[in-house]
Amino acid sequence: MTDALRIVVVVPDLAIADPDDEHAATQAERSRALRIGLLENNFNLIATLPADVFLSERLAQLQPDLIIVDAESEARDALEHVVMATRDARRPIVMFTNDEDTTHVKDAVAAGVSAYIVAGLAPQRIRPILDVAMARFQHEQALRTELADARTELKDRKTIDRAKGLLMQRQGLSEQAAYEKLRKTAMDKGLKLADVAQRMLDVMDLLG
Repeated sequence: MTDALRIVVVVPDLAIADPDDEHAATQAERSRALRIGLLENNFNLIATLPADVFLSERLAQLQPDLIIVDAESEARDALEHVVMATRDARRPIVMFTNDEDTTHVKDAVAAGVSAYIVAGLAPQRIRPILDVAMARFQHEQALRTELADARTELKDRKTIDRAKGLLMQRQGLSEQAAYEKLRKTAMDKGLKLADVAQRMLDVMDLLG
């Protein structure tokens, strides 16, 4: 349920230095409308943070489930801060902007943005947007895990094959006998087959 999500909104500096700066006033109002829209939809908005060098530390303390980047002309800078801040603990990132220059959408998606929304601040759109972003993030995380598992499996298989090859070469064993020896050692020691194979390779390297 998206309602229970701990959400952080990352916004540019909303202090309006020049009262006649219509662009700054519009952006501040838009940002305010986004936060009101989240609250009206009963989302758990836990903080509003600036995109600065302290962002990583603040996100680590708050542990949000989802990050919304609200940016316009500073979109690229804000996004870079968020991507750096979530590098070690990936989270879904949703970007809201009124900037119709879509040249950096591709970069944003490649950097890990789950949803890039242009002029999409109507309150009734917020919930479906966040639902889709969460679903997409979870799907991508599952694919990443699957890929990591496949890579680990391939690496383990190569390690086991190398260990078998050494046993066959040095002890004159058949491939099946070498495999059985590795497997028995793994069972006796309560270790994974790949770990036993790696340990054996390490010992063989030391012994030359």
